[in-house]
Amino acid sequence: MYPINDREFLKICADIASLMSISLASAKKKVEIQIANKACKTIDERRKVAKEVYEKCKKDSTDDLNTIKLFDNLMQSLDGEDNFLVED
Repeated sequence: MYPINDREFLKICADIASLMSISLASAKKKVEIQIANKACKTIDERRKVAKEVYEKCKKDSTDDLNTIKLFDNLMQSLDGEDNFLVED
């Protein structure tokens, strides 16, 4: 797939990247995968898909499912296992 250089599309991708705390390239890739799955041809269809992805990310962040909170939860140690190491 060729790169999309539409200003509005890139703005939406930047908003997704900011919301999810990921790079712009990762956000664009996330949107481009959805575009490929839906076989969008026009730039208006691509903008629409990008807006849908943004709205989904926005909803997930309000539902406490955003990347930062998930990562923080995964990095917490269990009670009493703070110093536990597994031998190789």
